[in-house]
Amino acid sequence: MPLLAADIGGTKTWLQITERRTKETQGTMAVLYQQRYVSGRYGNFDTLLAEFLRAAAQAGVPAPTVACIGVAGPVGTTGPQHQRARVTNLPWVLDSHVLAEKFSFTQCRLINDFQAAGYGIDTLGSEDILVLQEGQARARGARVVIGAGTGLGQALLVWTPDGHGGYYDVLPSEGGHGDFAPAGPQQRELLMFLARSQPRVCVEDVLSGRGLVNVYRFLAQQWPERVSVAIATALETDDAPAAISAAALSPESAQDTLASEALDLFIAIYGAQAGNLALTCLATGGVYITGGIAPRIESRLRQGGFIDAFRDKGPMSALVEGFSVSVVLNPQVGLQGAALAATRL
Repeated sequence: MPLLAADIGGTKTWLQITERRTKETQGTMAVLYQQRYVSGRYGNFDTLLAEFLRAAAQAGVPAPTVACIGVAGPVGTTGPQHQRARVTNLPWVLDSHVLAEKFSFTQCRLINDFQAAGYGIDTLGSEDILVLQEGQARARGARVVIGAGTGLGQALLVWTPDGHGGYYDVLPSEGGHGDFAPAGPQQRELLMFLARSQPRVCVEDVLSGRGLVNVYRFLAQQWPERVSVAIATALETDDAPAAISAAALSPESAQDTLASEALDLFIAIYGAQAGNLALTCLATGGVYITGGIAPRIESRLRQGGFIDAFRDKGPMSALVEGFSVSVVLNPQVGLQGAALAATRL
């Protein structure tokens, strides 16, 4: 049976038609067709999906009959098997009933994008993971997923028994919109800097692409003479996060020190928030860092600032030192998770 999987983000959207190879190998999927799209080029998801399905049909791929769509935004339930979702950073509204009727799906499920990433954890191989802290992951223990990209996503994974032994179900979260809790004097100054221009500062305001830009602007107002011409120009465009991280990760001889300090502060905040989430959920099954930013800065994540901040939890430091912490390197973890969730429909 062909299945449609989608991973909708504020920047990009992945679509895939897949099928389960056998009933016995539930996690083994064969990809029949997939495409990546720039989300902002489409006024709504229906138009994008119609274009994708036309292209798939022209390639001789059978039409999917079941769909699971991961959405970067909260998903509400309005009735049995009926969900509606608004994409946080796009003017898109999705309705599972409307999509099912319009595209002839027998079943259509909407899930949060970090639900999709959570389901995708069980599809990963060792090559898809960078271990930052070994820890001792407990079988069937709670897991958490956190990831900075266009926004900041978080989710909790809990073991759910079923007739086949069980699987990890995923509880969505909008914790990225919780209040930013600064750790230390410099982060408190960052909070006050942002609070001067906005009524409330949430975690996503410092842990996201725009968050990295906010961190850089905070440092730049202290040392304006250290702002390079290249980054000053980039700050006026959507390319600013990539420009800052690229400058920070350049070889030492060419490294922009202000950009490097901004990235280090960003990483420390990231590690602290991951530790907060791990403590809140008692993530004995592991902590997984996803999102678009982490794989791009993995060399800096390896240097220890992330884990130092993750462990800095006072009397709970010994507890979080026992949690395993890994970076997910596979950019399609959400898409694979949506496909896995579709098989369960």
